[in-house]
Amino acid sequence: MRAERIAARVWPGRELDIEPLGGGITNHNFVVRVDGNPYVLRIAGADTELLGIDRAAEHEAARVAAGLGVGPEVVDFVEGSLITCFVGGGIVPVEEIRRPGGLREVAELLRRIHGGPPFPARFDAFRVVEAYRETAEQHGVRIPPQYAEANARGDEIKRTLGPRPEQPCHNDLLNANFIRSPDGIRIVDWEYAGMGDRFFDLANFSVNHELSEDESDILLDAYFGEVTDEARKHLRLMRFMSDFREAMWGVVQQGISKLDFDYEDYAYRHFERALS
Repeated sequence: MRAERIAARVWPGRELDIEPLGGGITNHNFVVRVDGNPYVLRIAGADTELLGIDRAAEHEAARVAAGLGVGPEVVDFVEGSLITCFVGGGIVPVEEIRRPGGLREVAELLRRIHGGPPFPARFDAFRVVEAYRETAEQHGVRIPPQYAEANARGDEIKRTLGPRPEQPCHNDLLNANFIRSPDGIRIVDWEYAGMGDRFFDLANFSVNHELSEDESDILLDAYFGEVTDEARKHLRLMRFMSDFREAMWGVVQQGISKLDFDYEDYAYRHFERALS
């Protein structure tokens, strides 16, 4: 078993207890207990480089995030697999993270990341959706009919926003990636991290937690110290791009993933939300 082999390399000669950790829809995750201390071992899913993931870049981003007190401590990086300390407080419930205190804490974490050292990878949502379409077609996946309308909107948004400053971003702020620790919220899973538009992070968090306009204003105010019409507009446009990217991620996964997950339905739901 690959997990046992990697763990034995990290902790040679030690007694190991390894068990699967559920919840992932891209990778294979395990809890490894060493002398009673838990760690997380994540083994990459099949062909994840086709999703634009660079495992060495992920390792560096995770290391930076840990140093900023935003992500869990990184233990090792072996055979493209990341080993981190286990954060045992559980996923922060959506209803908790949407409260003003939760939104302010998330805004502070994102400010730390966006103002921190650069990440080695780049993330451009407009390029990502096009790359996903090309990869899906190469793997025989039918492109959903919603793609044409979504892509036209995406092109319009790209023209409207123009070039944007690049800052280190997480780019995958699903609720499952916010874990409660004794020292506050920690953000996990840095595989899509790269230099990009910070509004993609803000919008990605906003749409994935289904924030209302008032809740999004609290997030923006906590992040910027004010709420402007321009910031609201940028957030709204990138909320669309977040769902468009997520939909196309589900499309390309239909052709490459070996995990038992309904990626077609996942793509459909995100197209529906984006285009509603």
